[in-house]
Amino acid sequence: MSLSSSPTGADVVTERLVLRLWPPADIAAVVGGLRLAHWARDFPSAADRRISGFVAERPEAMYVYGQRQIVERDTGLAVGAIGLFWPPDDGVIEVGYGIVESRRGRGYATEATRAMTAFGLTAPGVDEVFADVELANVASVRVLEKAGLRRVRCDGTTATYTARRR
Repeated sequence: MSLSSSPTGADVVTERLVLRLWPPADIAAVVGGLRLAHWARDFPSAADRRISGFVAERPEAMYVYGQRQIVERDTGLAVGAIGLFWPPDDGVIEVGYGIVESRRGRGYATEATRAMTAFGLTAPGVDEVFADVELANVASVRVLEKAGLRRVRCDGTTATYTARRR
């Protein structure tokens, strides 16, 4: 993972992805029901629409440790969203993610989650990053495990995974 500057702030760059802050024009396009040329054919998903609405209503979500688009480095296409739900609560912050269906099965969610978790643990006042997942969502459980988060709670339906600052 590396950081590089961009017009929208510090990008988080992985081997195959760029995690960039949501450009304001993209938020407006999603909220307005428009399509942009630099999006995968099935972007935005319903989850991406919810996140863009969340970002549009909460300026603090655009904080450098906030919500981001997942962009393929090879194509430049937006293929999902990932983010930390700022601000942290007593040193703990939640990570959430989603990849459009056409790009699933490529390891993008794991790659993005691993990078965003590591990035989140560099934030001031953050000691732990967590994600809640429904156990029926086996693919998402595997993403969290492969990204290095550890299961700390389970009620039979939902599990909580965490990563802590070392």
